[in-house]
Amino acid sequence: MSFIRLLGCWLTMGGLGWLAVSATLAEDGTAKRSVIPFKILKTGHMTVEAKVNGKGPYTLIFDTGAPINLLNNKVAKDAELLKGKAVPFFTPFGAKGDVKLKKLEVGDGYATNVPAAIMDHPTVDIISKQLGPIEGIVGFPFFARYKMTLDYRDQTITLDPGTFQPPDVMKDMMKSLFGADGSGKGSTKVVEPGALLGIIPGENGLEGSGVAVARVVEGSPAAKAGILAGDRVLALHGRWTDTADELFMASSYLKPGVEITVAVQRAEKPLRLKATPVAGF
Repeated sequence: MSFIRLLGCWLTMGGLGWLAVSATLAEDGTAKRSVIPFKILKTGHMTVEAKVNGKGPYTLIFDTGAPINLLNNKVAKDAELLKGKAVPFFTPFGAKGDVKLKKLEVGDGYATNVPAAIMDHPTVDIISKQLGPIEGIVGFPFFARYKMTLDYRDQTITLDPGTFQPPDVMKDMMKSLFGADGSGKGSTKVVEPGALLGIIPGENGLEGSGVAVARVVEGSPAAKAGILAGDRVLALHGRWTDTADELFMASSYLKPGVEITVAVQRAEKPLRLKATPVAGF
């Protein structure tokens, strides 16, 4: 089980905590709209500039689908997020557990008492090494509290203060996948792949992030792409795959004949491989 999955379990048990969101006030005392520029990376990810506890700005991936905020150890050190916190001497990918941010600022919008995970996530590291410094992810717990408009032509995000208080996303996902109480009893959600790669997933274990490849079907798109048994699939065409559930979900977006990028880790070395899924084999 990867750290992100462990963190997801922690969130499901109520670790999300309380979070307040505010915005800069106009002269009449009303909450003011924020217009934030963003950039689009070659991977398709959007990035924004954010400050953490007054430090920064840092470049973060903007992902409203991410159920958590995630920051790397560089930001944690700069913003003194681990000060006074007992941390293990060694953990995979520098995982330091959860922290609370006193203030997370994105443009004029900001949130206080924000939960975040500290980790040098390998997928973020791959993007950072190829496309410039990326220090983490700002996700649903921040943006869901705003009415948001994306302008892809001008590459801006408009945030209008709202009153919506988002639910515990991880808990809702567990209910959707495993039943009403998250125990696996009751109805389950079946996800059908949009196209096939030929990857047979194995047990995640505690070795690191991504889904372990137990076997690759001979002659399949995965085999032709060079994916090997023992590799760990970190992302499927930009969608993170920290669990088998996420791998199957990412597969549901594939289209036969459309080339994709598969981010894998092989013996601690990150690789980006090209594969073309098929309808069947």
